[in-house]
Amino acid sequence: MTHTDDRATAQAWAALGGPAGLLERVSYEGASGVLPARLPVRELARATVGVCSLAAAELLAVRGTGPVPAVRVHEGAVATAFVSERHLRVDGRTPVSFAPLSGFWRAADGWVRTHANYPHHRARLLDALGIPDTGDDRASAELLSDELATRSAQSVQETVYAAGGLAVAVTPPGATIPLVETRLVGQRGSRALPTGSLPASPLPASGVRVLDLTRVIAGPVATRTLGLLGADVLRVDPPWLPEDADSHADTGFGKRSTLLDLSAPGDRGVFEDLLDSADVVLMGYRPGALDRYGLAPDALLERRPGLIVGQLCAWGWSGPWASRRGFDSLVQAGSGIAVAEASADGTPGALPAQALDHGTGYLLAAAVLRALTDRQATGVGRCLRLSLAGTASWLLHDILPAPIEGEAYAPRPWRARCVSPYGVLDHALPPVRYDGAPRNWDRPPTEWGSDRPVWT
Repeated sequence: MTHTDDRATAQAWAALGGPAGLLERVSYEGASGVLPARLPVRELARATVGVCSLAAAELLAVRGTGPVPAVRVHEGAVATAFVSERHLRVDGRTPVSFAPLSGFWRAADGWVRTHANYPHHRARLLDALGIPDTGDDRASAELLSDELATRSAQSVQETVYAAGGLAVAVTPPGATIPLVETRLVGQRGSRALPTGSLPASPLPASGVRVLDLTRVIAGPVATRTLGLLGADVLRVDPPWLPEDADSHADTGFGKRSTLLDLSAPGDRGVFEDLLDSADVVLMGYRPGALDRYGLAPDALLERRPGLIVGQLCAWGWSGPWASRRGFDSLVQAGSGIAVAEASADGTPGALPAQALDHGTGYLLAAAVLRALTDRQATGVGRCLRLSLAGTASWLLHDILPAPIEGEAYAPRPWRARCVSPYGVLDHALPPVRYDGAPRNWDRPPTEWGSDRPVWT
């Protein structure tokens, strides 16, 4: 074990507003060969899991269980969890993470990164560039490569974006972006969690009700972590925006999933009833996308004092790109990470994991846990804002490499098997660790959209 005077852990804990004195409770068990990269991805990954574990331990202690438990995080568990989508097997089948039209492509003056994993994004990409969709991935890829080679990277980016698709020019690092933004909002509420009467094996988020309005990886990683720690997590999706089944099988552990159309009066009424007794609302859509449903953070907190509202976005919360769609791979391209990880011939590179997604997910879970801890004393609600670009900025500008210790990494100890509605799942175990922490989720993922919209 190594005690933490780890710079990245201290930075993340300070960004979360955590008491500096608690950092002495954190230690790491090393593993060599994890998440190899030019940039300090290993340090980012273990720090985000470390502060999440510490925030869980802190909340548990605040709820009357005794002193803050020691946090002992294993880098092997972290590395496995950070590529959980790659370790997933569904009845022995290996899911495909990236579609053939998602990737780096040469433009006339540089490189672009495309994202076409969802059918509607694929269709918009091809349509924006005037490429017929033959249904043949290999033929479409050849046509796409030929077309992009005739255009500038910036023109591709803007043309595809205007059509609702996803393409980003590969650029060098830019300005720094905050890692976590926190605001105390509203008057004192009456949403304190019970203390002193928890079960024999207490969980820090026991009794916490979380409305999960997030998608893809970062938000669902945060909410599956809160589910691990005892929260009643209900994911809410619109019926017309289906989720990839494999993605949901990976990130749906420890929670339930329901469908509600917030533009329909009946479903909106059901949602408002859920809100009335929620402790936390997490949103992973573009800034402002849900405001028309009355879900702007200030409006929520004015109506429901003491609520904790967490928001995720791709590109940060200010500037001309704030409202743009984005995914981890695109933010890597547009933030400078792809340049930093480029090969000797200049071909852009990628991180060994979708580390912006996973890291931001654990940071969001940690921010929620810390907000719950502070609310026990103040009763005041809080608005939390994180972004993939903020995590990228931290990785590029602030984290320093740490010494590598430990035996060679092997993922096998950090995997498990369960039976689910999707079939038999081989999956990564959660990496969050403090003395007494659960080793696995108490429930497998339910089928997307299959649960009733009620609290358990």
